[in-house]
Amino acid sequence: MIDPILASAILVGVFVALLALGTPIGLCIVLSSTCTIMLVLPFNIAMFTTAQKMFASLDSFSLLAVPFFVLSGVIMNNGGIATRLVNFAKLFTGRLPGSLSYTNIMGNMLFGAVSGSAIAASTSIGGVLVPMSAREGYNRSFASAVNIASAPTGMLIPPTTAFILYALASGGASIAALFAAGLVAGVLWGVGCMLITYYMVKRYGYTNFFNLRKGMALQVTKDAIPSLLLIVIIVGGIVAGIFTAIEASAIAVVYTAYLTLSLYKTLTLHDLPKLLLQTFVMSAVIMFLLATSSAMSFSMAITGIPETLSGMLLGISKSKWVILLVVTIFLLVIGCFMDIGPAILIFTPILLPIMQQIGVDPVHFGVLLVYNLAIGTITPPVGSGLYVGASVGQVKVEEVLKPLMPFYAGIIAVLLLITYVPDVILFLPRMLGVM
Repeated sequence: MIDPILASAILVGVFVALLALGTPIGLCIVLSSTCTIMLVLPFNIAMFTTAQKMFASLDSFSLLAVPFFVLSGVIMNNGGIATRLVNFAKLFTGRLPGSLSYTNIMGNMLFGAVSGSAIAASTSIGGVLVPMSAREGYNRSFASAVNIASAPTGMLIPPTTAFILYALASGGASIAALFAAGLVAGVLWGVGCMLITYYMVKRYGYTNFFNLRKGMALQVTKDAIPSLLLIVIIVGGIVAGIFTAIEASAIAVVYTAYLTLSLYKTLTLHDLPKLLLQTFVMSAVIMFLLATSSAMSFSMAITGIPETLSGMLLGISKSKWVILLVVTIFLLVIGCFMDIGPAILIFTPILLPIMQQIGVDPVHFGVLLVYNLAIGTITPPVGSGLYVGASVGQVKVEEVLKPLMPFYAGIIAVLLLITYVPDVILFLPRMLGVM
């Protein structure tokens, strides 16, 4: 039997070396996995087994949900939904001091939910509100920080592909339960950002108010409700058992196409080839990562890495809470260097058995995993959300980091709350009877 420590060293070493050379992450995963499998099996059998595991991992009917949800998100991103949701958010935040900051947070929560993308929310909502905030006298770095900090809420508020990937990688966690628990976590993230904004607005002395013209509230609500209904239809339908996640993804495509092509008329049939091409590319990347991560899972299983890691973690402490803290710190670090999709696919098979061994519910861990990795999208050195948000705000990254610090503190505080008081997020799926 090969030494698991040696196998871990080769797996991680080859992966990091290839990544440092600029190799695409999917190739890093499959090549490092193959090298690790070759410690146990001959070269020809290792190559055959790797290919077999990759193809077998894609032979799943559940995977149909991925391209459909991706397509619905692409349609929403290109369909002019952002302005309607911003106007709707103003109804609730327009009378608050520093209202544009609150509007940005709420707009990101709403648009991120319907699009499922933190980058899309940061670009679409921030692209409207950050320049507007600057014109109203807001510090541009602060306005950009508000946009960056709140953009990842859409990765938690359903529908989101992150929880679908986790459900697949975990081998059967309830998507309905993940969506319900993720909804609570995403809202808490947004509320945390609003509380920090309240403190920051008082500190900066922003007192300007933002009001819609008299009589516009009804029209703004009418414009926004069809978009917001997507969340209700998808989440409500899955939770109520009216349709499965796969059927919900197809319904999401039909509904978003109806909104943008027929109701709002912001897209035409001539736009569809471009949208389908974007969907094809994004879905292909996800599928390839899913296939390669299955090869990595097999390489770890055949060399005994998960058992060794489990023994090491359990050797640190027998306390569930200490192990949760160690895993949380580990995931925060991983999120700083790796995109959320590959990280979910790679670390779910490793960490979930350990979490179950210490009594953590798979739905609870799924939300913690996505929450931790979502933080990584707005943290240096690799956080794509941080760089995109700074670009949208037309500020340098180093300029936005200082006003971001209080938001990091608020987001981490929410993370500790949902980590150590799981009922905060699990009460909703339990109340709905989906777990």
